[in-house]
Amino acid sequence: MTEIPMPSNPSLWRRVTAGYAKLLEILLGACVGILIIPVTLQIISRYTPFIPSYIWTEEMARFLFVWTIMIGAMVGVREAQHFEVDVWPDLSRRSEAALRILSRLGILALALVFVWAGIEFTRFAWNRTSELADLPLWVIHVAWPVAGFTWIAFAGEQIVDEARILFGAAR
Repeated sequence: MTEIPMPSNPSLWRRVTAGYAKLLEILLGACVGILIIPVTLQIISRYTPFIPSYIWTEEMARFLFVWTIMIGAMVGVREAQHFEVDVWPDLSRRSEAALRILSRLGILALALVFVWAGIEFTRFAWNRTSELADLPLWVIHVAWPVAGFTWIAFAGEQIVDEARILFGAAR
């Protein structure tokens, strides 16, 4: 990844996004850790007569799985951990920055779709509940606009960093 010049004392915005990213990492770990419980109960209840087959575990596992994926995608954008395919020969630092800006603009376009469609998706589920556990469905649907807004914040921050390189920031 390209070295991005960073000020020695980050702005309030940078500190807020760094704190938010740390919170997302903690939530991601918590979702994975908690997801183990209903999935384990499902597996054990299928193969042993000791634990009754709980119905709520299926919905809880689904809710946690969706949130795990969405939070993981948010963290992935923040850390630029999505896969990259090198199709260009060795480029200059500025050319790399220009290509990264183009890829981040693609992320922004997808983020806007997630925000717009996610808001509609959440509105649709606002007064609905799940069939088995009677959980509010907006809790799972709101993951899409949250992911979109988060991608906008993180990708926008990266575009600013790459623009510094493109327009000649000193190392």
